[in-house]
Amino acid sequence: MAGRKQFDVDEALRRAMHVFWRWGYSEASIDRLTEGTGLGRGSLYGTFGDKSALFRKSLLRYAQAYQPLYERALSGPHASPSDVVAAFLQVALNRIADPTVPDGCLLTVSATQFPALDVEGRAMVRATIDGLRARLEEALSAAGAGEESAAELALCTLATNQSLAVLSRVGYSGEDLAIVATAAAENAKAVPNRPHGG
Repeated sequence: MAGRKQFDVDEALRRAMHVFWRWGYSEASIDRLTEGTGLGRGSLYGTFGDKSALFRKSLLRYAQAYQPLYERALSGPHASPSDVVAAFLQVALNRIADPTVPDGCLLTVSATQFPALDVEGRAMVRATIDGLRARLEEALSAAGAGEESAAELALCTLATNQSLAVLSRVGYSGEDLAIVATAAAENAKAVPNRPHGG
């Protein structure tokens, strides 16, 4: 039928997401995007818009794939803040160990290239990170951390999560990354639990 796309749009977007994930926004050239998706420039632009629009669609697809995993990990119930930290970081370890996706994290590599993004792209990156931080605070509070402790521990856990992605990009082993995650969870045991009903 005339006008019907002769390719799988979702699969093309998944492949574009991997190009941005592997190369970062700045190095994800149109040539790399066409090669990675298997689409010509006309089909790429006609389906997804310009590079910035394609990046935002890729980031949204990434969030839709991984945010439910973080949500499930944080939903608990957790016996302690340490358990929350361990569950959250395990999602990152599982993603990094997945041989079907690039090393690191699309969100992290995008954050490192923040100035290269357009206004909407920067807003999406920041909002996604802020959303993870807020959800972490909620889960830590539910596990017994006081308000100030939950806020501080959420920020530190978020930073550890991003560092795991960076270390994986330069070839640190899964065993090394697990040591980092375990240490973060162990450190969280120092957070005093709020008395039940407090």
